[in-house]
Amino acid sequence: MSTASKLADLRARLEKAQDPGSERARKRRDDAGQTTPRERIHALLDEGSFVEIGALARTPGDPDAVYSDGVVTGYGRVDGRPVAIYAHDKTVYGGSVGVTFGRKVTEVMEMAIKVGCPVIGIQDSGGARIQDAVTSLAMYSEIARRQLPLSGRSPQISIMLGKSAGGAVYAPVTTDFVVAVDGQSEMYVTGPNVIREVTGEDISSAELGGARIQEQSGNIQAVVATEEEAFDYVRDLLALLPTSAFDDSPVAWAPADEDLDDSELDTFMPDDTNAGYDMRELLAQLGDDDDLVEIQANYAENIICAFGRIDGRTVGFVANNPMHYAGCIDADAADKGARFVRTCDVYNIPLVYVVDTPGYLPGVDQERQGLIHRGAKFAFASVEATVPKVALIVRKAYGGAYAVMGSKNLAGDINLAWPTAQIAVMGSAAAVVMIQGKQLDAIEDPAQREAMKKMFMDFYDETMTSPYVAAERGYIDAMIQPSETRLALRRALRQLSTKYDADLPKKHTISPL
Repeated sequence: MSTASKLADLRARLEKAQDPGSERARKRRDDAGQTTPRERIHALLDEGSFVEIGALARTPGDPDAVYSDGVVTGYGRVDGRPVAIYAHDKTVYGGSVGVTFGRKVTEVMEMAIKVGCPVIGIQDSGGARIQDAVTSLAMYSEIARRQLPLSGRSPQISIMLGKSAGGAVYAPVTTDFVVAVDGQSEMYVTGPNVIREVTGEDISSAELGGARIQEQSGNIQAVVATEEEAFDYVRDLLALLPTSAFDDSPVAWAPADEDLDDSELDTFMPDDTNAGYDMRELLAQLGDDDDLVEIQANYAENIICAFGRIDGRTVGFVANNPMHYAGCIDADAADKGARFVRTCDVYNIPLVYVVDTPGYLPGVDQERQGLIHRGAKFAFASVEATVPKVALIVRKAYGGAYAVMGSKNLAGDINLAWPTAQIAVMGSAAAVVMIQGKQLDAIEDPAQREAMKKMFMDFYDETMTSPYVAAERGYIDAMIQPSETRLALRRALRQLSTKYDADLPKKHTISPL
């Protein structure tokens, strides 16, 4: 065969590998308005940066095997920074995992471990390849085994763009961030047909594992409306994260200290200590701009976890949300906060706690959900984190919730407070029951009873919850005017920029369940 013939043969093979699925499978995809895996990769990466590997790979020993084996793999760049990437091809073996599929994915994962860069998986898979039997399970295990050395070393992101089952959901939920498209993404360990056969339960796939359903289960970090928004979210997220745990996060432009004008913050807090307000609006005013990337925005909404920037550098905001459960921390919020704190810690992102919480959420249901150990997990993660930790108390900081929200006693570095702060073991409504309950019950006149109750609560608020009590005892580093907050946060983080905190020698901690 001549050189020209060999070149023509190569071009023909590469052309066939570009969209190797059957005509029927491609038509089904096109009729559904779905994009190809390469289109998805090009939509996410910088233009012209994708370098594919394994385009001509296929199942060994099978003369009818299809190129790619159901996955497109390679390397590219996002905002000029390197990433490893793979995308399932639903038109080839349903995007299921076979031996060549597994080897291609583990190849890019191993390269990411070597060079220290993020791994992005675009998921659209039926799970294990049944006809490959144990080989498919082995490949899933090989992929999972490489997620551990990557975890905490380089960001791992999963973008769910179709129906994924079995191992195709175990692998994504082990990554740092899972992004899904509403109405398009579905996740479940076993699909509705298997459930119907085994248990007799009848449910649609959307009801079983739709994006919103899985979001409420805490399995997804962000649900967006379209594929384009999913890629935008991932780009925004990567812009705030380091390439690896050994690199600094990107630094952005920030206004100079003398150009800060935050006078509006002096009138931000409502006079009524029980009135709600938009905590997200406050966070936008505390950062350099209002560009926040929120994590799990619609899960455990009583706590807000978001990446933003202060002084041009990435920070992780952990803030109570008074519009949901008055900002109480429940079991789900504790899980959400703990995971976010640990994520910030491994990527050396300083934590800024913005505190307005009346405590842990009381109730029989919460106790049965394991609030004790799940609440302790939040505290454990906060103490374990060695990054700079700054707490800003803007209103209520009661009980154990005060302690876990960056307090100095649980390893917080710098604590700031507004004059509107209230710091105590509990709020006045609970305190009046604990301290004056019997005396109030003895008063027969309802009007007199309510008057006495109000008098006690007013006295308690004025004396027992005053932030100056904490300041006098050294638990607050500085009482500041709200209009001074951005500058105070900048100075605190600058002071802590060289913080070094080494743990005692041991293998690892044992976190609460």
